Amino acid sequence: MTRTHGRIPSLNASQKVELHIKEALYHGELKPRERIIEGELAKQVGCSRAPAREAVLRLVREGLLESVPRRGTFVRDFSPEAIEEIFHMRAKLEGLCVRYMRQRMTAKDQTSVRGCLQALEEACHRADHERFLEADMKLHRTIWKLSRCKEVCRTLNSIMIPYILMVARSSADKVPLAEALAHHKEYVEAVLSTPIARVEREVEQYFMRVYAKFHARNASFQRVRGAAAWLLDASVE
Repeated sequence: MTRTHGRIPSLNASQKVELHIKEALYHGELKPRERIIEGELAKQVGCSRAPAREAVLRLVREGLLESVPRRGTFVRDFSPEAIEEIFHMRAKLEGLCVRYMRQRMTAKDQTSVRGCLQALEEACHRADHERFLEADMKLHRTIWKLSRCKEVCRTLNSIMIPYILMVARSSADKVPLAEALAHHKEYVEAVLSTPIARVEREVEQYFMRVYAKFHARNASFQRVRGAAAWLLDASVE
């Protein structure tokens, strides 16, 4: 994995390992239930095991990793309850960002938000799921930045992004890109056109609609997978 820690000299060794892990999660190079080997992390970043251990313990406390007694440390696989909480947190924080963005929005800001849709459309036309996910995050991070709410942006960027991406990746292959693009167009129009007094609530409701579809889709997927397993067992018998 090629990481960016070498370009950030202000970080200490432990922080570089933490960034390394988060970027691996961002790019899908670390997946749920994948084991974390501290010695390998130290070698990849070019540090000793002690700062690697410190970074891993921090991410365990944050909830991105989980430590299993006598087995090791693994990338967390989120429960349905945790996923619901993540959607609710994101809805609240992004709704706040949108309201502040709208209160201070310039014509240039509006152009920037609409411009993000072009990258989504290009990725959709190329059927490139990875590029679509990157463009998706660029759209939302643009909105966060344009809110000019430094503390909310810091929370979203440093804490929420890995959670958001891990949930997004878990369903990326289950949602047709054309459908995902239509959802994002709907979202941008709501963000830019809903009256300011109602826009924060509208954003929250949008994410709850997305969560409802996510939940239904994954429940259906689990039922299909269970039926397939039953059929396989029956054929073996």
